[in-house]
Amino acid sequence: MSRPVQLRLNGLAEAHGLPEVGVISGELQAFRLRARLAIRGRQNSPKIGLFELDSHRVVHIPNCRVHHPLINEVASVVRRTLVEARVTSYSDKAHLGVARYLQVVVERGSQTAQVVMVANSLTAEPLNECFALIRERLGERLHSLWFNANTGRGNTILGADWQLIHGPEAVVESFGGPGVYYPPGAFGQSNLGIAEQIIGRVRAEIPGGSRVCEFYAGVGAIGLSVLDQTAQLAMNEVSPQSLRGLEMGMAQLSAAQRDKITVHPGSAGASLPMADGADVVILDPPRKGLEGELSEFLRSKPPRKLLYVSCDLDSLQRDAAALCAAGGMRLKSLQAFNLMPFTEHVETLAIFEGKYIE
Repeated sequence: MSRPVQLRLNGLAEAHGLPEVGVISGELQAFRLRARLAIRGRQNSPKIGLFELDSHRVVHIPNCRVHHPLINEVASVVRRTLVEARVTSYSDKAHLGVARYLQVVVERGSQTAQVVMVANSLTAEPLNECFALIRERLGERLHSLWFNANTGRGNTILGADWQLIHGPEAVVESFGGPGVYYPPGAFGQSNLGIAEQIIGRVRAEIPGGSRVCEFYAGVGAIGLSVLDQTAQLAMNEVSPQSLRGLEMGMAQLSAAQRDKITVHPGSAGASLPMADGADVVILDPPRKGLEGELSEFLRSKPPRKLLYVSCDLDSLQRDAAALCAAGGMRLKSLQAFNLMPFTEHVETLAIFEGKYIE
């Protein structure tokens, strides 16, 4: 983590009367278990990698050190199969070509790869030969193979249409609790070693028998992992793919465990009543931070404890000021996690408490 980011963290802490913020780091190589890579270039020499800054020019990265080795292997296999199957690569300017993006997710337990081919095509047919070669060459290292249709212009990576070609529907992970299911379109962290430490810290802050609600719950990586400490657990999520993963995870629970959970699909702002009476509120919003309605609700009805997992310092600073403005809450502690090494981003766990809640 860079010095400017550290200074900003310490400035946020100082503004709330807290000491300098410690940073927890993990592995700096081979830690990345999830990657989305662009496919561009000539038919006989495709490039698979990342865009140069402010461009659609792809830098080919055949041996990325931060990727799990299996991601690099999958990218190499896919590149060769694209050439042999004579599949064209996508051109942003012309809006032509088939192969557009490659997504790879490594499942830790099995050390296999969930592979998604994103294509400028409404059907999987142009990639059929490529899919057969991928299955043959990855063999037991292949968890599952997916087709995703993205025929729109613009920078959106994944389209709405999915087709499972081979294998299970979801990658399964565990963070000290029940299995957590990740369909390929659901959000997931790429650095699971550090994510597991964040979840462990959240778990340590939840008293046994608490009534807990979680906004922006995703597939339930945090919520399901703290389920055994809760008397009731309410979870909110808007993404259909994440809700599908949450549904799959809940299906593996016992009847008694499922009875403790309620799921509230839709925006956080439309799910505010689920926080009424909660002892602990968990927030894990996207980079833009809290919806205004949710921030106002929590400010007017502060819970005993609020655990805010943030991936953006700007939105955290804004939301922390808003949550504490009415005097009913205070920021108790900050802990930073180097979830995204070599970037200007840091994951932060901010712990608030209701000052006047008996």
